[in-house]
Amino acid sequence: MDAFLGGKVQLLQPREGYRAGVDAVLLAASLPATPGQRVLELGCGAGAAILCLAARVPGLVLTGVERQPDMAALAQQNGQGALEVVCADLADLPLTVRDRQFDHVLANPPYYDRAASVSSDDPAREAAHGEQTPLAKWMQVAGKRLAPKGVATFIHRTARLPDLIRALPHDLGSVEVLPLAARAGREADRVILRARKNGRAAFRLHPPLVLHQGAAHTHDGDSYVPMIRDVLRRGAALNY
Repeated sequence: MDAFLGGKVQLLQPREGYRAGVDAVLLAASLPATPGQRVLELGCGAGAAILCLAARVPGLVLTGVERQPDMAALAQQNGQGALEVVCADLADLPLTVRDRQFDHVLANPPYYDRAASVSSDDPAREAAHGEQTPLAKWMQVAGKRLAPKGVATFIHRTARLPDLIRALPHDLGSVEVLPLAARAGREADRVILRARKNGRAAFRLHPPLVLHQGAAHTHDGDSYVPMIRDVLRRGAALNY
């Protein structure tokens, strides 16, 4: 059992292979969700991101899609009845999902394009990190499942930002990008991208959000800046 948000969220995760971490928590913290809204996570894994969101915002209607049966079973167990888990490929969603619209869609798509990288020998890790479903399909499905004015939120590697922007469906606008840098003076290696269905606001590139204090890790324990510590340990929102 792994603890998130200072113990507010307890999750069963695989003993070996891919295990959700900081990226899932930051993704959850960045959603501008309000009680009563409908939320869909594509590729929910064991449920880390969507259940961290639920711990911060009460009263959400939660649905997760996960194609790996073992991970879907973990998400179902972790959700304790508060999370509907659909075991399906996002490229072939059942009618029960395609018939609905959501106020928020979130996703942490696999980071590596396997046309330009080496696959992992671990099936769960490969499913999490190796891009088997094209990134454009993730974006397309997110756009289709959003209600008017709904918000799609993604976290990904900075190197894939051009691919993310190119893959945005034409009806997703008001795009905002938040770069995430490990320390001041370092290049951002992650981005959070947010877009709104039928949004018309100008593109916004936010200043990089620095996660750690100091130029290097010099002591035991974490070195997160206070805002990030509040997000990771207390379940605070990531406002930007």
